[in-house]
Amino acid sequence: MNPYWTKSLEAGEKWSGVVKKGSLFRLTASGSTANVSMLLFNTHDRTERYNMPDTLKAQHTSHLTKGHVMMSDNGKAMAGIIEDDTGWHDSFGGFSKTSWTDTQFGKTTYQSERNERYRSGEENFSMELFRNGLTMRDTVPVVNVFSKVAVKDGGEMVFHPENAGAGETITLRTEMDLLIVLSNTPHPLDTSTVYPSVPVKLEAGAAEPIAENDICLNLCGENRRAYENTWEADLLSEGFIISPVSAK
Repeated sequence: MNPYWTKSLEAGEKWSGVVKKGSLFRLTASGSTANVSMLLFNTHDRTERYNMPDTLKAQHTSHLTKGHVMMSDNGKAMAGIIEDDTGWHDSFGGFSKTSWTDTQFGKTTYQSERNERYRSGEENFSMELFRNGLTMRDTVPVVNVFSKVAVKDGGEMVFHPENAGAGETITLRTEMDLLIVLSNTPHPLDTSTVYPSVPVKLEAGAAEPIAENDICLNLCGENRRAYENTWEADLLSEGFIISPVSAK
C-alpha cells in the first residue's frame, strides 16, 4: 500500500472522516492492548449503516477477519477485509460507556486532567456523530478492531486480553463512499484497571480494482450478492459500475 494520508490515533482519541470508495483503509496496532471501536455509514445516505446481525449471519461467523465483508442494513457491501494479521475482530462486545470507564479506571475530569482524562467510546462517539449531523440514536453495534471476544456454550462472553501484536495490521477496502467513525478507547469487557495507552496508526491509499478471484467477493454466495447490490446502486445513481467484475 502506498498511502496518501496517515494519522496516529492516540489512546483515548476519536476520529471521523469520509473515505472514498475504491480506497484502502489500514489500521496498525502499536501494542497488544489495542482496541478501536468503529462505526460505518454510507456518507450519501447516513440512515444506511453497518449491520452486525446480517454481516455475521450471512457469512456464518461470530467475528471478522480476512475475506469477510461488512454489510449494510440495505444488504450492500460497505467494506471488505482484504488483509488481516490479527485474525479476530470483535463484532458484538459494544463500546465503552462513561460510567463503566469511571468505575474501571477512576473518574477523571477535563478541569483537572485536561486531555489526559480517561475518555469512553460513548463520549467520543457522541461528539463525532454530532459533528457529522448524527446523534447517539444513530449508533449500532460497533466493530472492535484488534479485540477478541469468544462465547462459551452457555452464552458467556469471554474477553481475550492482548489479542493483537505490536505492528499487526488490518486493511479494509471501501466498497462505497464511507463515513468512518473511530474511538481508540478500552473494550468494555476488558478487566484491566490500567487505562490502555496504545496509539493506532491510520493510513489511506488507493485500492486495485476488484478481480474475479477476489477473496471477499467469493467467500460465500451472500458476499457476491452484497457486492451486486452495491454495484447496482452505483449504476442507478451514477450511471456506471465501478467494478469490472460486475460488468461481466
